[in-house]
Amino acid sequence: MADYERHDYDVIVIGAGGAGLRAAIEASALGAKTALICKSLLGKAHTVMAEGGIAAALGNVWPEDNWKVHFRDTMRGGKMLNNWRMAQLHAQEAPDRVKELEHWGALFDRTADGRISQRDFGGHRYARLAHVGDRTGLEMIRTLQQHAVHKGIDVYMECTISRLVKDGDRVSGAIGYWRESGKNVVFGAKAVVLATGGVGKAFKITSNSWEYTGDGHSLAYWAGADLIDMECVQFHPTGMVWPPSVRGILVTEGVRGDGGTLVNSEGVQFMFNYITPYFAAETADTIDEAERWYEDKKNNRRTPNLLPRDEVARAINTEVKAGRGSPHGGVFLDIASRRSAEYIKRRLPSMYHQFKQLADVDITAAPMEVGPTAHYIMGGIRVDADTAASTVPGLYAAGECAGGMHGANRLGGNSLSDLIVFGRRAGMGAAEYANKLGAAPKLDDEALDRVSHEMNAHFEREGGENPYGIQRDLQESMHNLVGIIRTQSELDEALTHVAQYRERAKHTVVEGNRQYNPGWHLAMDLQSLLTVSEAIALSASTRKESRGGHTREDYPDTDAEWGKVNTVTRQGKDGQMEVTTEPLPQMPADLQELFQEAH
Repeated sequence: MADYERHDYDVIVIGAGGAGLRAAIEASALGAKTALICKSLLGKAHTVMAEGGIAAALGNVWPEDNWKVHFRDTMRGGKMLNNWRMAQLHAQEAPDRVKELEHWGALFDRTADGRISQRDFGGHRYARLAHVGDRTGLEMIRTLQQHAVHKGIDVYMECTISRLVKDGDRVSGAIGYWRESGKNVVFGAKAVVLATGGVGKAFKITSNSWEYTGDGHSLAYWAGADLIDMECVQFHPTGMVWPPSVRGILVTEGVRGDGGTLVNSEGVQFMFNYITPYFAAETADTIDEAERWYEDKKNNRRTPNLLPRDEVARAINTEVKAGRGSPHGGVFLDIASRRSAEYIKRRLPSMYHQFKQLADVDITAAPMEVGPTAHYIMGGIRVDADTAASTVPGLYAAGECAGGMHGANRLGGNSLSDLIVFGRRAGMGAAEYANKLGAAPKLDDEALDRVSHEMNAHFEREGGENPYGIQRDLQESMHNLVGIIRTQSELDEALTHVAQYRERAKHTVVEGNRQYNPGWHLAMDLQSLLTVSEAIALSASTRKESRGGHTREDYPDTDAEWGKVNTVTRQGKDGQMEVTTEPLPQMPADLQELFQEAH
């Protein structure tokens, strides 16, 4: 048996972004001995990249706003593929979670009469995003982090979890390693919460940082849990495109929410050309209002830029392919001609400094060059809406690695409220499960030794391949073949490539030793990257329609029958990945009536 450092808890939370922090806070508050484990440093989470705001129907700017309107916007934005119960709980509970953050010390921007200010964002009927300039995610992390530390929750930083461990059919803990020393560490736990974020590093151009290699999705899949709707990947329409060193870094939707317009190389505000009466009808309460909405959008030079993200990303992609793009392969985002320099620096300080320092562009005087970037995955671990429980006993998930909440396309601002609503519910579900369990489940020594052997294998081979080359090829394949626009032939090609990369990954060789070794870390991450890449491509091949973040050139229409099912990814009996379809949960009649009002 290998030598392990060991720690035992009632609940361990893997991932320390907004969802993980909120889950740990809740589990600890319910009396569970709780640990928070993060791959990087505490506070270094992708939550800080969610800059524009937290979507919640507070009604501070528009008194007409309420949870039912927010629910309806979320479902429509997700093209009705959402888990209705998750969307309902999210809309109902988001206001209380925002007020809770304020109670814990979050400093939001204010309206003239002193209430939390709210801004416009794509797909939201009303100005709904509570914000702190364009640094809202950073303020959320600061607040949650200070609250968690104040509560005395144990935190393990720079620790990568490689596998979950089971006792029979239930989770009993996890094994990983310290990134600095390379030594093994084992956590025994009655319940595990996964809150690891997204999969962006499977793609060549992404807003995600190095940590986002699909760890939670893969850990759950390897443990036997279901994944749903993995084909639904959101390409944020506005990432930086120049210089190459910063390509993909996010440009917040808040720029457009505060008046920025998208312009092609001919000086045309092209988003007018992508507004349709159909979309107008989908966002209005009556046919008359839909017609007024459509006419207003045609005559208004700002609001078309706030269509849902999938619509804007496809529009930019079309403009670039038609030869109307910017010099570096994007389009222009102009706020300088619409707002004063003082306004821009006050409302968008991060964007001002980001472009000034990284691209030598003064956004108060010149437009930004932007283009689509792999940003967020709507698909993820299948969970129960009320408890955040996965299909494996003792395993819970929240945030981006959990599926269902956002359907086929996430509205901007819903990510931050998702984190705190379902982070809380995951922590609650895990603590209640752990508190009822009694004796802790056992750790399987043979499984621990097997994983430890896999970790060491990269140092013991000779004549193998460097993991960086495999990652580069995988990212190119996913970008070119499983990107914004997909076809069957390219998806088949991508799946062939992934199988080849998986074979190559079996022979990776890492030089040096286990002390802080980035090459070894990447060799370990490749297993997750390959798993989520296969799941995305195979699910995209299965869904033969276009819906939200999933666009098929060979199936360009949205099919009503496909709108009734989730794609479900799970391990087959032979260990091979399988994708099937299963019916969506049935929405109750009273909620269905909210959508009938619009027709």
